[in-house]
Amino acid sequence: MSRLQNTSREPGRAAVLTVGVMMLLVSGPPAAQAQSARPDTRQMTCAQAQSLVKQRGSVVMTTGPSTFDKFIANVSYCLPEANMMRPKFAPTKDNPKCPVGNKCFRSRNVR
Repeated sequence: MSRLQNTSREPGRAAVLTVGVMMLLVSGPPAAQAQSARPDTRQMTCAQAQSLVKQRGSVVMTTGPSTFDKFIANVSYCLPEANMMRPKFAPTKDNPKCPVGNKCFRSRNVR
């Protein structure tokens, strides 16, 4: 009797497992999805990258084969962690050191 109970559960488990595997195959790896959604500075001109930062205010962009960085338009995107900003550079199609936006930093004098 217990053997019949075990086999009656197996098709249900197999179906759930099959559906789970199919969902993973259709959706693809999570890292690939996240990377494809992130703008790549290397695929834009300097002006396009700067414009994107101005439009969004704060944006994380791919800057190399395995690197990314956050660029901000103004200091309001830094608060409360930091109170100042510096230019942030990245490679673009037309400029290997484009001033894409800014990065936040904390002044040592402010407490």
